[in-house]
Amino acid sequence: MRIAVTGSIATDHLMSFSGRFSDQFVADQLENVSLSFLVEQLDIRRGGVAANIAFALGRLGLSPVLVGAVGKDFDDYRSWLDRHGVDTKSVHVSADKHTARFLCTTDSTQNQIASFYAGAMSEARQIELKTVTDRVGDLDLVLIAPDDPEAMLRHTEECRQRGITFAADISQQLAIMPGEDVRNLVEGASYLFTNEYEASLLLKHTGWSTDQVLERVGSWVTTYGPKGVRIEGKSHDPVVVDVVPEVEAVEPTGVGDAFRAGFLWGLSRKMTMERAAQAGCVLAGIVLETVGPQEYPLDRSEFSNRVAKAYGADAAAEIESKLRV
Repeated sequence: MRIAVTGSIATDHLMSFSGRFSDQFVADQLENVSLSFLVEQLDIRRGGVAANIAFALGRLGLSPVLVGAVGKDFDDYRSWLDRHGVDTKSVHVSADKHTARFLCTTDSTQNQIASFYAGAMSEARQIELKTVTDRVGDLDLVLIAPDDPEAMLRHTEECRQRGITFAADISQQLAIMPGEDVRNLVEGASYLFTNEYEASLLLKHTGWSTDQVLERVGSWVTTYGPKGVRIEGKSHDPVVVDVVPEVEAVEPTGVGDAFRAGFLWGLSRKMTMERAAQAGCVLAGIVLETVGPQEYPLDRSEFSNRVAKAYGADAAAEIESKLRV
């Protein structure tokens, strides 16, 4: 299964605040917020939604095609991705902009306040998927992850025109995109990914009901943090998967990306959606225990042990047999 992942490629600046953001807000002064948080730690890591997902797919044994825009400062990052099985030949390099930057502070309760500098990402709208298929051949799936909004719309429409199966992962861009654009990104997606908050935001922006969304997509995959994952679709019964127990939360950046990668990897290995979601939850738990979305260890036997502990011996046997870590 050949998967292309379009979306952001960025450098993450991850900071930790020992207190709680909620303690710093004054209810009757929310229109005049001026806050500064003294952070105890700064970690600079490779990131970006598309790069995180492609990296994880590469670690799991696939050869995903990464599609996005970066600056001339991308050379070291490119080498890292290449070494971990990612095809980076379809990444556009800007002549004058820096690679995007994600600056995020996480408090003691895993809440986050973040800013994102788009930089070279704004040039992703110049990328045509035809140039990708001309180089690598037919694509089985294109995941359209958060990116320059015009790029997301262009890639989605091109998938429709060329008959390429696509998955919609609007995520952070739901906050800024108008309802018409969100509807265009969702319509016809084989898979729609959201978390619990994004699901509510999507319904608000589109004006659709849950049933109306399900009429327009193959399956809607919603993550609920510690409450697990629910997958709904008109053509199948709901699938509910619990998270992996006893995970020590360290840093949540990239956890959703890891789930998506594990889930898509499972589908690429012809697993059921339940089994694929279990693989996604295990990988998400591993990333949650690590600072940085691409710094985690990945060992076949340890992965299998985590599956067995959470979902049983049959799940572990099936998933381990397909792992090419």
